[in-house]
Amino acid sequence: MSQDTDLMLTGAQALVESLERVGVDVAFGIPGGAILPAYDPLYDSKIRHILVRHEQGAGHAAEGYAMVTGRVGVCIATSGPGATNLVTPIGNAYMDSTPLVAITGQVNSSSIGTDAFQEADIRGIVMPITKHSFLIKRTEDIPLAIKEAFHIASTGRPGPVLVDIAKDALVKSAPFVWPEDLDLPGYKPTTRPHVKQVRSAAKLISESKRPVLYVGGGVVSARAYAELAELVERTQIPVVTTLMARGAFPDSHPLNMGMPGMHGTVAAVGALQKADLLIAVGTRFDDRVTGKLDTFAPHAKIIHADIDPAEIGKNKPVDIPIVGDCRETLRQLNEQMATLPAPDAEAWRRTLGSMKGKYQPRWEEAPDGRLSPQEVVKRIGELSPPDTIFATGVGQHQMWAAHFLPHERPGQWLNSGGAGTMGFCVPAAMGAKVAAPDRTVWGIDGDGCFQMTNQELVTCALNNIPIKIAVINNNALGMVRQWQSLFYNERYSNTDLHTETVPNFPMLAEAMGCVGLRATNEVEMDAAIQQAMEINDRPVVIEFVVHKDAMVWPMVPAGTSNDEIQVARNMAPDWEDEIL
Repeated sequence: MSQDTDLMLTGAQALVESLERVGVDVAFGIPGGAILPAYDPLYDSKIRHILVRHEQGAGHAAEGYAMVTGRVGVCIATSGPGATNLVTPIGNAYMDSTPLVAITGQVNSSSIGTDAFQEADIRGIVMPITKHSFLIKRTEDIPLAIKEAFHIASTGRPGPVLVDIAKDALVKSAPFVWPEDLDLPGYKPTTRPHVKQVRSAAKLISESKRPVLYVGGGVVSARAYAELAELVERTQIPVVTTLMARGAFPDSHPLNMGMPGMHGTVAAVGALQKADLLIAVGTRFDDRVTGKLDTFAPHAKIIHADIDPAEIGKNKPVDIPIVGDCRETLRQLNEQMATLPAPDAEAWRRTLGSMKGKYQPRWEEAPDGRLSPQEVVKRIGELSPPDTIFATGVGQHQMWAAHFLPHERPGQWLNSGGAGTMGFCVPAAMGAKVAAPDRTVWGIDGDGCFQMTNQELVTCALNNIPIKIAVINNNALGMVRQWQSLFYNERYSNTDLHTETVPNFPMLAEAMGCVGLRATNEVEMDAAIQQAMEINDRPVVIEFVVHKDAMVWPMVPAGTSNDEIQVARNMAPDWEDEIL
């Protein structure tokens, strides 16, 4: 510990000083009674505070910032409802391993547990969805808690940490003591994999005939793109990239089979089902990828590498477990493979390449000359700069974006994967633009998602954050409607949003200080996208009025084997004759 000579600070001043010392440059939040003392020294701080319109927006914006920069995102809220409004983004960050520190005010320490005004046990509420949480009742504990919070959030498997601070701890004064070192018993993430395990994995890879690299979001968190590319080049093993890993390996590469899972490509799903070896790196065998678990990859031995030992073997038994940072694991695996022959998998690559060409994701033209949502997404990708960042909401538009945007570079794809949080798009795009002000940021949103968090466009307009939002308006909660079409005899209970009449999205956008546009056909579509690309002083919202009954294909029905994949309604790929 080092005490700054004669530096006596209030808790609020100590909080802001600590945030500056850990390198925070941006925070998203809303003041309120319990956190108000912290906002006074923040007024004079070099930290840029962005006043959002809803605490959920603050949390998702902090996530977007963190996903683009790789640094810890910061959100601030007051006690009670301010804190509980952060629960969704905290849960989202936990599921997607996003480094986040949420700072909340709490009632005075003497009032905790009395059901005081705007009291909520936020620490207890978020305990299952945080890496760690602090309740600070003493002023002198603030600097250490902040340094520990940022260390925990950003190391090992990244994730959210809560720092809840009682109001009297913010008001009282104490000597400011900045910790030089941290002592966190029990928290020692393993970053270097065991060389024996890596050596065994390399031997198994070399002997395989049908290997697949099953790449997840951990590769993105570790920024292990170069190491992954080197391994693929060295071994010529086909690759699948999960929803969270889109862009970690370029889609245009002939060995990229695409995204696996419920709405994955036939080639990616088939590769996993028919492989004799899965090299799973930074992924957690999520149910949306595996389908019915006991039928997943039935012929495959499994190498599972992850920094979180709790994930290894959690869902699927593993032959070779490797605990360590994905980047370091891939680096060591490359070293080992340099001494071994590459797997003899030419026939396997040829088979998967043929399947990839035969079953590319496609769509049917919309009736009556209307826009197909897939062509809107594809066209936005084609007309945007190569370094554009894309954020999505959750639902059909998210899946179309996963398939039809150009996933050629890492760090350009933001979405809510594990939690599937509707409303993620607009605030996440805002956070991304704050992180990368010189890059184009598109949000691809649905008319349902957009109505959950569009108020943050006001934040964008007032703070010079010129994002571009595409609202794919099919007048329905599209993914739920798709399930009703397929599994509920077209009984469309409470999925019609009536957005053909209310709200008027362009007028709503204009009312929030944005440019509002609408496109209903291909000519208007191109013109609107081009116009949006030329506007960089304000946010732009384009409503694309699309075909209501477009569906996401391929699809594996929930709870079934991946072998039940369909490429269209009642149509399955003929892959049994092509593999094995």
